[in-house]
Amino acid sequence: MYDFAIVGGGIVGLSTAMELGRRYPHARILVVEKEDSWAKHQTGHNSGVIHSGIYYKPGSFKAKFARAGSNSMVQFCQENDIEHDICGKVIVATKQAELPLMDNLYDRGLANGLAIHKISAEELKEIEPHVNGLGAIRVPMAGIVNYKQVCETFAAIIGRQGGDLRLSTKVVDIREKRGEVELETTRGTFHTRFLINCAGLHSDRIAKLGGAKADLQIVPFRGEYYELKPEKRYLVKHLIYPVPNPAFPFLGVHYTRMIGGHVEAGPNAVLSLKREGYKKTDIDLKDLAEVMAFPGFWKLAGKFWKEGMEEYIRSFSKAAFVKSLQELIPEIRSEDLEPAPAGVRAQALKPDGSLVDDFHIIRGASSIHVCNAPSPAATASIEIGKAIAEQIPEPQLAKPQAIS
Repeated sequence: MYDFAIVGGGIVGLSTAMELGRRYPHARILVVEKEDSWAKHQTGHNSGVIHSGIYYKPGSFKAKFARAGSNSMVQFCQENDIEHDICGKVIVATKQAELPLMDNLYDRGLANGLAIHKISAEELKEIEPHVNGLGAIRVPMAGIVNYKQVCETFAAIIGRQGGDLRLSTKVVDIREKRGEVELETTRGTFHTRFLINCAGLHSDRIAKLGGAKADLQIVPFRGEYYELKPEKRYLVKHLIYPVPNPAFPFLGVHYTRMIGGHVEAGPNAVLSLKREGYKKTDIDLKDLAEVMAFPGFWKLAGKFWKEGMEEYIRSFSKAAFVKSLQELIPEIRSEDLEPAPAGVRAQALKPDGSLVDDFHIIRGASSIHVCNAPSPAATASIEIGKAIAEQIPEPQLAKPQAIS
């Protein structure tokens, strides 16, 4: 019998297991992951940015966790010799209409307690000579890291704590009884006193298997990227982002320096026809049927149909994608870019079509289901793990017998 079982070997699941092991060193902890390695999906296809928290509504979990999480992530990397770089970010206004939006974003950043500042077009040219902008917000605390390496370190720590780590172990059924949860998997049946669902793209399905009433559905959106060819990487010195459209749930195409030295450009955001569909040709009929039958998707699509069409045009037209990138760096040409791996975002939607914008947790009698942990979940993972652990009942561990 385990004290805690965590479903999902991404960065949130592993962080939670690590924190539980720290708090309760004598607890029996199990982590099950259906893939053959850690961080295989959202975490492993992440852009690697250590976010500052500038975008998020003051007082929200996202804002709170991002700010604290960026500090704890940097500290964790320093303590464990994980390569990272606090390279900074600029959020650039390229049109007059974006200047008041930039001012609003700046005020939000200040409200979130960030040491940011506005810079002029001339100051922007000094630090990013190739960027076109009327002004920008400089975010010096933003950085980059390889989150897959972070996850591997989390897993190593869990192993040293005595945790039981099971890869290639898919959950197929959950039976929650009084004071006990039974996990049926492809590698046998496990019993635990408490279940934590951190299954990411499948978190709503795991919640339903466990009998929890999920008031949302995961709809997958694929983000497609290009990569600058090595001889063009000099065009980007920091993280370069546009001022986001506050009415649209995605940040727009941007430039991201990566720890390995390459520079990604993107993403767009299009509906994925498979929950783990990293290619245009990836289709799963069950996944697609679920989305098509979900009224929340059609309500969202009706609201953002124009923006959605623009995203699809960028998906199938490299010229359109390049045109978007040229708004930030006019020198970019089609021949400067080559395709890069895509990622899939698990976006939680409600039946009325509204986005679940903040972290969302559903409780069962002996379980917690983390059904929405969007960006900045990787940045905030250590803090999210702590917050989840705080909501879990302390296990009734057997006391060691005194030696007479």
